[in-house]
Amino acid sequence: MSQTSSTAQRALEIWKAGVRAVDSETLVSHAIRVTDQGLTICGHTIPLQGHERLLVTGAGKAGSGMAAGVEAALRGSALAERTSGWVNVPADCVRPLAMIHLYPARPASLNEPTAEGVYGARQILKKISDLEPDDICIVLISGGGSALLPAPLPPLTLEDKQLVTRLLMSSGATIQELNCVRKQISAVKGGRLVQAAGCRHLFALIISDIVGDPLDLIASGPTVVDQSTAQDALQVLQRFVSDPAEIPESVWSILKSEQTPAHPQNSVRDATVFNQVIGNNATALEAASHQALALGYEVYSLGSANEGTAAETGVELAELCLQLQAGTGPVPRPACILSGGEPVVDLSSSPHPGKGGRNQELVLAAMQRLWDESLSGFCILSGGTDGEDGPTDAAGGILDEHSLKRAHALQLNPALYLRDHNAYPILAETGSLLKTGATQTNVMDLRVAIVE
Repeated sequence: MSQTSSTAQRALEIWKAGVRAVDSETLVSHAIRVTDQGLTICGHTIPLQGHERLLVTGAGKAGSGMAAGVEAALRGSALAERTSGWVNVPADCVRPLAMIHLYPARPASLNEPTAEGVYGARQILKKISDLEPDDICIVLISGGGSALLPAPLPPLTLEDKQLVTRLLMSSGATIQELNCVRKQISAVKGGRLVQAAGCRHLFALIISDIVGDPLDLIASGPTVVDQSTAQDALQVLQRFVSDPAEIPESVWSILKSEQTPAHPQNSVRDATVFNQVIGNNATALEAASHQALALGYEVYSLGSANEGTAAETGVELAELCLQLQAGTGPVPRPACILSGGEPVVDLSSSPHPGKGGRNQELVLAAMQRLWDESLSGFCILSGGTDGEDGPTDAAGGILDEHSLKRAHALQLNPALYLRDHNAYPILAETGSLLKTGATQTNVMDLRVAIVE
Protein backbone atom coordinates (compact mmCIF):
# COMPACT_ATOMS: atom_id res chain seq x y z
CA MET A 1 0.00 0.00 0.00
CA SER A 2 0.98 3.61 -0.58
CA GLN A 3 0.65 6.22 2.15
CA THR A 4 -2.78 5.81 3.69
CA SER A 5 -5.05 7.75 5.99
CA SER A 6 -5.10 7.24 9.73
CA THR A 7 -8.58 5.73 9.24
CA ALA A 8 -7.14 3.08 6.93
CA GLN A 9 -4.37 2.36 9.39
CA ARG A 10 -6.92 1.76 12.15
CA ALA A 11 -8.95 -0.48 9.86
CA LEU A 12 -5.82 -2.50 9.17
CA GLU A 13 -5.12 -2.70 12.91
CA ILE A 14 -8.63 -4.11 13.47
CA TRP A 15 -8.24 -6.60 10.60
CA LYS A 16 -4.87 -7.80 11.90
CA ALA A 17 -6.34 -8.32 15.38
CA GLY A 18 -8.88 -10.66 13.83
CA VAL A 19 -6.20 -12.61 11.98
CA ARG A 20 -4.03 -12.86 15.11
CA ALA A 21 -6.94 -14.45 16.98
CA VAL A 22 -6.89 -17.39 14.57
CA ASP A 23 -3.12 -17.80 14.58
CA SER A 24 -2.78 -21.47 13.80
CA GLU A 25 0.21 -22.17 16.03
CA THR A 26 -1.51 -20.63 19.05
CA LEU A 27 -4.82 -22.39 18.44
CA VAL A 28 -3.17 -25.82 18.21
CA SER A 29 -0.74 -25.36 21.09
CA HIS A 30 -3.67 -24.41 23.36
CA ALA A 31 -5.64 -27.48 22.27
CA ILE A 32 -2.98 -30.04 23.34
CA ARG A 33 -1.70 -30.96 26.80
CA VAL A 34 0.70 -33.82 27.46
CA THR A 35 2.19 -35.47 30.56
CA ASP A 36 4.04 -38.75 30.96
CA GLN A 37 0.70 -40.32 31.88
CA GLY A 38 -1.62 -39.00 29.18
CA LEU A 39 -2.22 -36.96 26.06
CA THR A 40 -5.20 -34.58 26.18
CA ILE A 41 -6.54 -33.03 22.98
CA CYS A 42 -9.54 -30.69 23.20
CA GLY A 43 -10.64 -32.35 26.44
CA HIS A 44 -10.23 -35.96 25.26
CA THR A 45 -7.51 -37.85 27.16
CA ILE A 46 -5.63 -40.98 26.07
CA PRO A 47 -3.53 -42.75 28.73
CA LEU A 48 0.09 -43.19 27.62
CA GLN A 49 1.95 -46.44 28.29
CA GLY A 50 5.28 -45.03 27.14
CA HIS A 51 5.64 -46.93 23.86
CA GLU A 52 3.11 -45.25 21.58
CA ARG A 53 4.21 -43.42 18.48
CA LEU A 54 2.52 -40.16 17.50
CA LEU A 55 2.09 -39.37 13.82
CA VAL A 56 1.17 -35.81 12.86
CA THR A 57 -0.15 -35.38 9.35
CA GLY A 58 -2.61 -33.35 7.32
CA ALA A 59 -2.87 -30.58 4.75
CA GLY A 60 -3.92 -26.98 4.42
CA LYS A 61 -2.82 -23.37 4.20
CA ALA A 62 -2.55 -23.24 8.00
CA GLY A 63 -0.61 -26.51 8.16
CA SER A 64 2.78 -24.95 8.87
CA GLY A 65 1.62 -23.02 11.93
CA MET A 66 -0.55 -25.89 13.12
CA ALA A 67 2.42 -28.29 12.96
CA ALA A 68 4.55 -25.80 14.87
CA GLY A 69 1.78 -25.63 17.47
CA VAL A 70 1.92 -29.40 17.96
CA GLU A 71 5.67 -29.26 18.46
CA ALA A 72 5.32 -26.39 20.95
CA ALA A 73 2.75 -28.34 22.97
CA LEU A 74 4.91 -31.50 23.03
CA ARG A 75 8.24 -29.81 23.67
CA GLY A 76 10.13 -31.41 26.55
CA SER A 77 7.80 -34.41 26.87
CA ALA A 78 8.73 -38.05 26.41
CA LEU A 79 6.11 -38.31 23.66
CA ALA A 80 8.00 -35.74 21.60
CA GLU A 81 10.82 -38.25 21.16
CA ARG A 82 8.33 -40.68 19.58
CA THR A 83 6.72 -38.13 17.30
CA SER A 84 7.11 -37.75 13.55
CA GLY A 85 5.01 -36.21 10.84
CA TRP A 86 4.34 -35.10 7.28
CA VAL A 87 2.04 -32.20 6.41
CA ASN A 88 1.32 -30.90 2.88
CA VAL A 89 1.45 -27.09 2.71
CA PRO A 90 1.91 -24.33 0.07
CA ALA A 91 5.53 -23.79 -0.92
CA ASP A 92 5.78 -20.38 0.76
CA CYS A 93 4.74 -21.92 4.10
CA VAL A 94 7.60 -24.42 4.32
CA ARG A 95 9.99 -23.97 7.26
CA PRO A 96 12.20 -26.35 9.22
CA LEU A 97 10.60 -28.03 12.23
CA ALA A 98 12.11 -30.46 14.70
CA MET A 99 9.81 -33.46 14.25
CA ILE A 100 7.32 -32.75 11.48
CA HIS A 101 8.23 -32.51 7.80
CA LEU A 102 6.46 -29.71 5.93
CA TYR A 103 6.18 -30.67 2.28
CA PRO A 104 5.62 -28.12 -0.55
CA ALA A 105 2.57 -29.64 -2.26
CA ARG A 106 1.86 -26.70 -4.55
CA PRO A 107 3.41 -23.35 -5.52
CA ALA A 108 2.32 -20.21 -3.70
CA SER A 109 -0.89 -18.60 -5.02
CA LEU A 110 -1.79 -21.63 -7.17
CA ASN A 111 -4.74 -23.24 -5.45
CA GLU A 112 -4.84 -26.35 -7.67
CA PRO A 113 -3.76 -29.97 -7.20
CA THR A 114 -0.26 -30.79 -8.47
CA ALA A 115 1.89 -33.85 -9.03
CA GLU A 116 3.84 -32.83 -5.93
CA GLY A 117 0.61 -32.89 -3.95
CA VAL A 118 -0.15 -36.41 -5.18
CA TYR A 119 3.31 -37.55 -4.05
CA GLY A 120 2.80 -35.97 -0.64
CA ALA A 121 -0.62 -37.57 -0.27
CA ARG A 122 0.86 -40.99 -1.03
CA GLN A 123 3.51 -40.48 1.64
CA ILE A 124 0.82 -39.58 4.15
CA LEU A 125 -1.27 -42.63 3.26
CA LYS A 126 1.76 -44.90 3.69
CA LYS A 127 2.71 -43.41 7.04
CA ILE A 128 -0.82 -43.55 8.43
CA SER A 129 -1.32 -47.16 7.26
CA ASP A 130 1.96 -48.21 8.92
CA LEU A 131 0.69 -47.21 12.37
CA GLU A 132 0.08 -49.88 15.01
CA PRO A 133 -3.20 -50.04 17.00
CA ASP A 134 -1.67 -48.41 20.11
CA ASP A 135 -0.20 -45.52 18.13
CA ILE A 136 -1.91 -42.12 17.89
CA CYS A 137 -2.54 -39.89 14.89
CA ILE A 138 -3.22 -36.15 14.81
CA VAL A 139 -4.54 -34.85 11.49
CA LEU A 140 -4.19 -31.10 10.93
CA ILE A 141 -6.88 -29.82 8.55
CA SER A 142 -7.41 -26.32 7.21
CA GLY A 143 -8.69 -24.53 4.15
CA GLY A 144 -6.96 -25.37 0.90
CA GLY A 145 -6.56 -28.97 2.02
CA SER A 146 -8.54 -30.31 -0.94
CA ALA A 147 -5.99 -29.04 -3.45
CA LEU A 148 -3.02 -29.82 -1.21
CA LEU A 149 -4.00 -33.45 -0.61
CA PRO A 150 -4.92 -34.95 -3.99
CA ALA A 151 -4.99 -38.76 -4.15
CA PRO A 152 -6.80 -39.99 -7.28
CA LEU A 153 -7.96 -43.60 -7.05
CA PRO A 154 -6.17 -45.79 -9.62
CA PRO A 155 -6.47 -45.96 -12.60
CA LEU A 156 -7.50 -42.31 -12.38
CA THR A 157 -4.70 -39.79 -13.04
CA LEU A 158 -4.34 -36.28 -11.64
CA GLU A 159 -5.07 -34.92 -15.12
CA ASP A 160 -8.30 -36.96 -15.27
CA LYS A 161 -9.40 -35.59 -11.92
CA GLN A 162 -8.57 -31.99 -12.89
CA LEU A 163 -10.51 -32.36 -16.13
CA VAL A 164 -13.62 -33.57 -14.30
CA THR A 165 -13.35 -30.85 -11.66
CA ARG A 166 -13.00 -28.04 -14.20
CA LEU A 167 -15.83 -29.42 -16.33
CA LEU A 168 -18.22 -29.50 -13.38
CA MET A 169 -17.20 -26.04 -12.18
CA SER A 170 -17.69 -24.53 -15.64
CA SER A 171 -21.07 -26.26 -15.91
CA GLY A 172 -22.44 -24.61 -12.77
CA ALA A 173 -22.18 -27.46 -10.28
CA THR A 174 -22.46 -26.45 -6.62
CA ILE A 175 -19.63 -27.09 -4.14
CA GLN A 176 -21.73 -29.90 -2.68
CA GLU A 177 -22.12 -31.55 -6.10
CA LEU A 178 -18.46 -31.03 -6.91
CA ASN A 179 -17.36 -32.55 -3.62
CA CYS A 180 -19.74 -35.49 -4.08
CA VAL A 181 -17.82 -36.50 -7.21
CA ARG A 182 -14.36 -35.64 -5.87
CA LYS A 183 -14.81 -37.77 -2.76
CA GLN A 184 -15.85 -40.84 -4.73
CA ILE A 185 -12.71 -40.75 -6.88
CA SER A 186 -10.26 -39.97 -4.06
CA ALA A 187 -8.25 -42.22 -1.75
CA VAL A 188 -8.30 -39.65 1.08
CA LYS A 189 -11.41 -37.46 0.83
CA GLY A 190 -14.74 -38.32 2.41
CA GLY A 191 -13.25 -40.16 5.40
CA ARG A 192 -10.98 -42.43 3.39
CA LEU A 193 -7.89 -41.12 5.15
CA VAL A 194 -9.29 -42.60 8.37
CA GLN A 195 -10.04 -45.88 6.60
CA ALA A 196 -6.33 -46.19 5.83
CA ALA A 197 -5.26 -45.66 9.45
CA GLY A 198 -3.78 -48.52 11.46
CA CYS A 199 -4.26 -46.86 14.86
CA ARG A 200 -7.22 -46.88 17.25
CA HIS A 201 -7.21 -43.17 18.07
CA LEU A 202 -7.21 -40.36 15.54
CA PHE A 203 -7.72 -36.67 16.32
CA ALA A 204 -8.51 -34.11 13.62
CA LEU A 205 -7.83 -30.49 14.58
CA ILE A 206 -9.68 -28.28 12.11
CA ILE A 207 -9.47 -24.59 11.23
CA SER A 208 -12.62 -23.88 9.23
CA ASP A 209 -12.70 -21.86 6.01
CA ILE A 210 -16.36 -22.54 5.11
CA VAL A 211 -19.55 -20.83 6.28
CA GLY A 212 -21.20 -22.92 8.98
CA ASP A 213 -18.12 -25.11 9.62
CA PRO A 214 -19.41 -28.21 7.76
CA LEU A 215 -16.90 -30.92 8.69
CA ASP A 216 -17.55 -32.93 5.54
CA LEU A 217 -16.69 -29.98 3.28
CA ILE A 218 -13.60 -28.51 4.96
CA ALA A 219 -10.70 -29.91 2.89
CA SER A 220 -13.33 -32.36 1.53
CA GLY A 221 -13.61 -34.12 4.90
CA PRO A 222 -10.68 -36.57 4.95
CA THR A 223 -11.65 -37.65 8.49
CA VAL A 224 -15.44 -37.49 8.11
CA VAL A 225 -17.48 -40.41 6.79
CA ASP A 226 -18.92 -39.58 3.39
CA GLN A 227 -22.72 -39.77 3.28
CA SER A 228 -22.84 -39.74 -0.52
CA THR A 229 -22.40 -42.77 -2.76
CA ALA A 230 -20.90 -43.62 -6.11
CA GLN A 231 -24.45 -43.63 -7.49
CA ASP A 232 -24.91 -40.05 -6.28
CA ALA A 233 -21.71 -39.04 -8.08
CA LEU A 234 -22.87 -40.74 -11.27
CA GLN A 235 -26.11 -38.79 -11.13
CA VAL A 236 -24.20 -35.51 -10.74
CA LEU A 237 -22.08 -36.26 -13.80
CA GLN A 238 -25.08 -37.33 -15.85
CA ARG A 239 -26.88 -34.11 -14.86
CA PHE A 240 -24.10 -31.77 -15.95
CA VAL A 241 -22.33 -33.62 -18.77
CA SER A 242 -24.23 -34.00 -22.02
CA ASP A 243 -21.56 -36.10 -23.77
CA PRO A 244 -20.21 -39.02 -21.67
CA ALA A 245 -17.06 -38.98 -23.81
CA GLU A 246 -16.05 -35.72 -22.15
CA ILE A 247 -15.41 -37.67 -18.94
CA PRO A 248 -12.35 -39.98 -18.84
CA GLU A 249 -13.21 -43.68 -18.95
CA SER A 250 -11.27 -44.18 -15.69
CA VAL A 251 -13.84 -42.05 -13.85
CA TRP A 252 -16.79 -44.03 -15.18
CA SER A 253 -15.09 -47.33 -14.34
CA ILE A 254 -14.41 -46.31 -10.72
CA LEU A 255 -17.92 -45.01 -10.13
CA LYS A 256 -19.64 -47.94 -11.81
CA SER A 257 -17.60 -50.49 -9.89
CA GLU A 258 -19.24 -51.68 -6.66
CA GLN A 259 -15.85 -52.47 -5.12
CA THR A 260 -14.56 -50.17 -2.42
CA PRO A 261 -10.88 -49.23 -2.29
CA ALA A 262 -8.76 -51.89 -0.63
CA HIS A 263 -7.88 -51.25 3.00
CA PRO A 264 -4.45 -51.96 4.48
CA GLN A 265 -4.21 -55.28 6.29
CA ASN A 266 -3.75 -53.67 9.70
CA SER A 267 -6.55 -51.15 9.32
CA VAL A 268 -8.62 -50.72 12.47
CA ARG A 269 -12.13 -50.18 11.11
CA ASP A 270 -13.61 -49.13 14.45
CA ALA A 271 -11.00 -46.43 15.12
CA THR A 272 -12.17 -43.67 17.44
CA VAL A 273 -12.11 -40.38 15.54
CA PHE A 274 -12.45 -36.94 17.16
CA ASN A 275 -13.13 -34.05 14.78
CA GLN A 276 -12.73 -30.68 16.50
CA VAL A 277 -13.01 -27.18 15.01
CA ILE A 278 -10.49 -25.04 16.91
CA GLY A 279 -10.82 -21.81 14.93
CA ASN A 280 -13.21 -20.19 12.46
CA ASN A 281 -14.32 -16.87 11.05
CA ALA A 282 -16.46 -16.10 14.11
CA THR A 283 -13.29 -16.30 16.24
CA ALA A 284 -11.62 -13.68 14.06
CA LEU A 285 -14.71 -11.49 13.92
CA GLU A 286 -15.03 -11.43 17.71
CA ALA A 287 -11.39 -10.37 18.14
CA ALA A 288 -11.77 -7.67 15.50
CA SER A 289 -14.83 -6.38 17.34
CA HIS A 290 -12.91 -6.14 20.61
CA GLN A 291 -10.14 -4.19 18.87
CA ALA A 292 -12.60 -1.80 17.23
CA LEU A 293 -14.31 -1.14 20.56
CA ALA A 294 -10.92 -0.50 22.17
CA LEU A 295 -10.22 2.11 19.49
CA GLY A 296 -13.46 3.90 20.33
CA TYR A 297 -15.76 2.75 17.54
CA GLU A 298 -19.38 1.72 17.72
CA VAL A 299 -19.42 -1.75 16.19
CA TYR A 300 -22.03 -3.17 13.86
CA SER A 301 -21.35 -6.79 12.89
CA LEU A 302 -22.89 -8.47 9.88
CA GLY A 303 -21.73 -11.87 11.12
CA SER A 304 -19.62 -14.59 9.56
CA ALA A 305 -22.07 -16.18 7.12
CA ASN A 306 -22.01 -13.60 4.32
CA GLU A 307 -21.89 -15.06 0.83
CA GLY A 308 -23.33 -13.66 -2.44
CA THR A 309 -21.10 -12.01 -5.04
CA ALA A 310 -18.07 -9.89 -4.24
CA ALA A 311 -19.34 -6.96 -6.32
CA GLU A 312 -22.73 -6.89 -4.56
CA THR A 313 -21.05 -7.12 -1.15
CA GLY A 314 -18.77 -4.21 -2.00
CA VAL A 315 -21.72 -2.04 -3.02
CA GLU A 316 -23.60 -2.97 0.15
CA LEU A 317 -20.66 -1.92 2.34
CA ALA A 318 -20.35 1.35 0.43
CA GLU A 319 -24.08 2.00 0.92
CA LEU A 320 -23.74 1.36 4.66
CA CYS A 321 -20.86 3.85 4.84
CA LEU A 322 -23.02 6.49 3.11
CA GLN A 323 -25.84 5.81 5.59
CA LEU A 324 -23.45 6.17 8.51
CA GLN A 325 -22.22 9.50 7.17
CA ALA A 326 -25.81 10.71 6.79
CA GLY A 327 -26.66 9.63 10.33
CA THR A 328 -29.14 6.99 9.18
CA GLY A 329 -26.90 3.96 9.75
CA PRO A 330 -27.45 1.16 12.27
CA VAL A 331 -25.06 2.76 14.80
CA PRO A 332 -23.78 6.29 15.42
CA ARG A 333 -20.36 7.50 14.25
CA PRO A 334 -17.50 6.87 14.67
CA ALA A 335 -18.56 3.45 13.49
CA CYS A 336 -16.98 0.21 12.42
CA ILE A 337 -18.82 -2.36 10.32
CA LEU A 338 -17.45 -5.91 10.46
CA SER A 339 -18.27 -8.71 8.08
CA GLY A 340 -17.02 -12.24 7.49
CA GLY A 341 -17.64 -14.99 5.01
CA GLU A 342 -16.63 -15.71 1.45
CA PRO A 343 -18.38 -14.13 -1.54
CA VAL A 344 -17.71 -15.31 -5.07
CA VAL A 345 -16.73 -13.63 -8.32
CA ASP A 346 -19.14 -14.28 -11.19
CA LEU A 347 -16.93 -14.58 -14.26
CA SER A 348 -19.73 -15.59 -16.63
CA SER A 349 -20.09 -12.08 -18.05
CA SER A 350 -16.45 -11.76 -19.10
CA PRO A 351 -14.92 -14.07 -21.74
CA HIS A 352 -11.40 -12.93 -20.81
CA PRO A 353 -11.31 -12.02 -17.11
CA GLY A 354 -8.37 -10.01 -15.88
CA LYS A 355 -6.27 -10.24 -12.73
CA GLY A 356 -7.63 -10.12 -9.21
CA GLY A 357 -9.50 -11.94 -6.48
CA ARG A 358 -12.82 -11.70 -4.67
CA ASN A 359 -11.55 -9.24 -2.03
CA GLN A 360 -10.00 -6.97 -4.64
CA GLU A 361 -13.20 -7.05 -6.72
CA LEU A 362 -15.24 -6.22 -3.62
CA VAL A 363 -13.12 -3.13 -2.93
CA LEU A 364 -13.25 -2.11 -6.59
CA ALA A 365 -17.06 -2.37 -6.57
CA ALA A 366 -17.12 -0.11 -3.50
CA MET A 367 -14.85 2.36 -5.33
CA GLN A 368 -17.26 2.50 -8.27
CA ARG A 369 -20.27 3.04 -5.98
CA LEU A 370 -18.53 5.90 -4.15
CA TRP A 371 -17.03 7.43 -7.31
CA ASP A 372 -19.35 10.44 -7.42
CA GLU A 373 -19.98 10.71 -3.68
CA SER A 374 -18.40 13.11 -1.20
CA LEU A 375 -17.42 10.69 1.52
CA SER A 376 -14.50 11.53 3.83
CA GLY A 377 -12.99 9.90 6.91
CA PHE A 378 -13.85 6.42 5.68
CA CYS A 379 -12.19 3.13 4.84
CA ILE A 380 -13.36 -0.17 3.36
CA LEU A 381 -10.94 -3.07 3.78
CA SER A 382 -11.48 -6.61 2.55
CA GLY A 383 -8.83 -9.29 2.94
CA GLY A 384 -8.40 -13.05 2.86
CA THR A 385 -7.26 -14.17 6.30
CA ASP A 386 -4.84 -16.57 4.59
CA GLY A 387 -3.00 -13.68 2.91
CA GLU A 388 -4.13 -14.87 -0.52
CA ASP A 389 -6.73 -13.45 -2.88
CA GLY A 390 -7.06 -15.22 -6.20
CA PRO A 391 -3.89 -15.99 -8.19
CA THR A 392 -2.19 -12.79 -7.01
CA ASP A 393 0.37 -11.68 -4.42
CA ALA A 394 -2.22 -9.62 -2.55
CA ALA A 395 -4.56 -10.55 0.29
CA GLY A 396 -7.18 -8.04 -0.81
CA GLY A 397 -7.66 -4.28 -0.96
CA ILE A 398 -8.12 -1.11 1.07
CA LEU A 399 -10.16 1.87 -0.15
CA ASP A 400 -10.06 5.24 1.57
CA GLU A 401 -10.54 8.86 0.51
CA HIS A 402 -6.89 9.16 -0.57
CA SER A 403 -6.95 6.15 -2.88
CA LEU A 404 -10.31 7.32 -4.28
CA LYS A 405 -8.78 10.74 -5.05
CA ARG A 406 -5.76 9.07 -6.69
CA ALA A 407 -8.07 7.09 -8.95
CA HIS A 408 -9.79 10.36 -9.98
CA ALA A 409 -6.47 12.12 -10.55
CA LEU A 410 -5.24 9.28 -12.76
CA GLN A 411 -8.57 9.32 -14.64
CA LEU A 412 -9.09 5.63 -14.05
CA ASN A 413 -12.55 4.25 -14.73
CA PRO A 414 -13.45 1.62 -12.10
CA ALA A 415 -16.47 0.47 -14.14
CA LEU A 416 -14.24 -0.73 -16.98
CA TYR A 417 -11.95 -2.64 -14.63
CA LEU A 418 -14.93 -4.12 -12.81
CA ARG A 419 -16.52 -5.23 -16.10
CA ASP A 420 -13.38 -7.23 -16.91
CA HIS A 421 -12.88 -8.54 -13.35
CA ASN A 422 -9.51 -6.80 -13.48
CA ALA A 423 -9.23 -5.29 -10.01
CA TYR A 424 -5.50 -5.83 -9.38
CA PRO A 425 -4.12 -3.24 -11.85
CA ILE A 426 -6.35 -0.35 -10.74
CA LEU A 427 -5.80 -1.10 -7.05
CA ALA A 428 -2.05 -1.27 -7.70
CA GLU A 429 -2.17 2.12 -9.47
CA THR A 430 -4.02 3.72 -6.56
CA GLY A 431 -1.95 2.10 -3.80
CA SER A 432 -4.97 0.13 -2.60
CA LEU A 433 -3.60 -3.42 -2.53
CA LEU A 434 -3.40 -5.21 0.81
CA LYS A 435 -0.25 -7.36 0.86
CA THR A 436 0.53 -9.45 3.93
CA GLY A 437 2.22 -12.60 2.64
CA ALA A 438 1.06 -16.00 3.82
CA THR A 439 -0.49 -15.70 7.29
CA GLN A 440 -0.48 -19.48 7.86
CA THR A 441 -4.11 -19.47 8.88
CA ASN A 442 -7.33 -19.52 6.85
CA VAL A 443 -10.84 -18.66 8.07
CA MET A 444 -12.32 -17.13 4.90
CA ASP A 445 -12.40 -13.33 4.51
CA LEU A 446 -12.62 -10.50 7.01
CA ARG A 447 -13.96 -7.08 6.09
CA VAL A 448 -13.64 -3.83 8.05
CA ALA A 449 -15.48 -0.63 7.09
CA ILE A 450 -14.99 2.56 9.12
CA VAL A 451 -16.67 5.96 9.01
CA GLU A 452 -15.26 8.54 11.42
